[in-house]
Amino acid sequence: MRTTFLTLLILLLFISLNTRAQNPVWEEVAPGVWKTIVGVPDKFDLLKASGVKPNTEALLKLGKMTFPLPTGGIVAEISDGKTFLRFPLVKEEQIYGFGLNFKTVQQRGKILQLHVDHYGGTDNGQTHAPVPFYVSDKGYGVFVNSARYITVYAGTAVRKESPNAPEPRDRNTDKKWTSKPYSDAVEMVVPASGVEIYLFAGPTPLDVVRRFNLFNGGGCLPPRWGLGFTQRVKSLYTAEQVMEEAKAFAEKGYPLDFIGLEPGWQSKSYPCTFEWDKTRFPDPAGFVKTMSEMGIRLNLWTNPYVSPESPIYQKILSLTGSHTVWGGVVADLTLPKAQQIMLDQMEKDQISLGVSGYKIDECDGYDRWLWPDVAKFPSGNSAEQLRQTYGLLLQKMTTDLYRQKNERTFGLIRASNGGGSSFPYVIYNDYYSHEDFITALINSSFAGVLWTPEVRGSKTGEEWVRRMQTVCFSPMAMINAWSDGTKPWSFPEVEKEVKEIALLRMQLMPYFYSEFAKYHFEGTPPFRAMNLEPGFGAKVVSELKNDNLSENPYAEAVTKEIKDQYMAGEYLLVAPLFKGQTEREVILPEGKWYDFYTGKLAGNGELIKVNGELGKIPVFVKDGGIIPMMPPRLNAPKSGEKFDLEIRYYGSKPSDYQLYDDDGETFDYEKGDFSWRKITVAPDKKGNPAGVVSKPEKGKPDNIGSITWKFMTK
Repeated sequence: MRTTFLTLLILLLFISLNTRAQNPVWEEVAPGVWKTIVGVPDKFDLLKASGVKPNTEALLKLGKMTFPLPTGGIVAEISDGKTFLRFPLVKEEQIYGFGLNFKTVQQRGKILQLHVDHYGGTDNGQTHAPVPFYVSDKGYGVFVNSARYITVYAGTAVRKESPNAPEPRDRNTDKKWTSKPYSDAVEMVVPASGVEIYLFAGPTPLDVVRRFNLFNGGGCLPPRWGLGFTQRVKSLYTAEQVMEEAKAFAEKGYPLDFIGLEPGWQSKSYPCTFEWDKTRFPDPAGFVKTMSEMGIRLNLWTNPYVSPESPIYQKILSLTGSHTVWGGVVADLTLPKAQQIMLDQMEKDQISLGVSGYKIDECDGYDRWLWPDVAKFPSGNSAEQLRQTYGLLLQKMTTDLYRQKNERTFGLIRASNGGGSSFPYVIYNDYYSHEDFITALINSSFAGVLWTPEVRGSKTGEEWVRRMQTVCFSPMAMINAWSDGTKPWSFPEVEKEVKEIALLRMQLMPYFYSEFAKYHFEGTPPFRAMNLEPGFGAKVVSELKNDNLSENPYAEAVTKEIKDQYMAGEYLLVAPLFKGQTEREVILPEGKWYDFYTGKLAGNGELIKVNGELGKIPVFVKDGGIIPMMPPRLNAPKSGEKFDLEIRYYGSKPSDYQLYDDDGETFDYEKGDFSWRKITVAPDKKGNPAGVVSKPEKGKPDNIGSITWKFMTK
């Protein structure tokens, strides 16, 4: 009897220790940012992998906020070695985020498993950057700092004790019966016995995103040349072929700032040796020097799996996981020693020669060839945790290496996660839907990552120019010709239009560079969703048919999902056209908007129809828009090189704009070596617009030459 009693007591104690519901206690760790710890979190998480520090000074400028959610509505429970989380939702509340999705912007009503992977065509959480962060249109955001595969029920599950539970309906007789009844919570399962959670306040959704980015170190600031044009050449090109391609760009008058070398630059790849192939590149140092003299920087493809024939194989072997990828060993990059071995090879063999960056491939999936979750790593961190953070670790270690040399880089990556906002890398993939690429560009603004809708090939000249137009209004203007060797001029019937959009990209460099500076110093994504634009909740939006939720009488949101137009910086609205489109609808937020090319009024907080002229991507400028531009040129300005400005102004509203300037190449801006020049436009005594640019600060960068004004609206 006594044995039975003791057994029962031990069982009850075990249950009490393994099923613990908690009302989390929140601590404000920065203005508008709160943290709570539930249970015993993993020692390794996303923020530890990224190793970034919050931009405290910038967060202070955003100001304090009150806690944005009812604390009693946030519930955490630990059971069976897992952490269960619940966050409240109200009716007509919409949420965005949960990483780099390609088909949907609104996420309420979705079930996801956040898992780093190649994107496979479905928004199910398995993607290149499955960031466990969501933003509410009510002005708050939630970030779960875990390097685990998190399951998300984003307003799908209905608890029987919910005070807002929908009434049961009889499907036999009730036409309002639905398979998707109303749910009042976001619920998550984290497969760990504890987790760290952050809550971000607004007041607006854009402020939430700003705080999230600033808490993760602020957005990246690329070098000026990174915002120029890039061509990735065929996989097995030789040094001579690369140089000939660069000469062709110059002779034909196409801009080019950096060339990407694909796998053939290495002696062996898949897995990689991390050393030059001496048959295709017999003199790497001379080749890099010659390209530099032509004004062209080099970016090298690699993946992180080490070939047995690599010079670092034996050094790194004991620091690798139990499973291989394509016969290459997988370094445990949570170990500093493993990182250093790889970095030493990059520095000695490539960066010391003048190579400017990397394209780091295949660090995302698929499951069928990446290391499995049963793999073991010498650090003791799980295969799952390495999967969720490998892209972060690669970005951090290479960024730190360039920082040590005081040289900025701008590269490509296949995987990222929460904490990666400050790393100068742009995500890309092998998927190729033009429409979905734009949806991903929109969603990147909720995830703290950058995405490029790269151009690879097209079936027609029309499709080619449409893709070129959108890539030139994205973080990285890139043709990826690794497979077919295509060139900007490959479709002669649209060669003129392609050249014009490529040169327009160069003209807009002062504007885009300033917008990236705002990303770094203020946290504002340079390319972002319309849902983050003030005035986008205009009446015209709510009157549109709600395609997303048409079968749900318990509608969680009243706005149409907008996934084919976006903001490019403070003033530009971009509305791409796709293959076969001759016209499209564009939703203009509240206020007057003007055609970018003509300055004519396009509309005022309304739905408009746009006819698609082949040579122009529809772009609109909000009233008072100030767009600093430079003359069209083939290369970005070098450090210390002055460039002239043409400042365009649209509309009639008095306005100002902050123009950013620094040396364009080093990290000296982190020491205060930068300047903001204020551009102001207001009516003069006769009522005509007049512009003024503030004088440069003494001792601060001043790369601006002559200034001309163009008042676009007559």
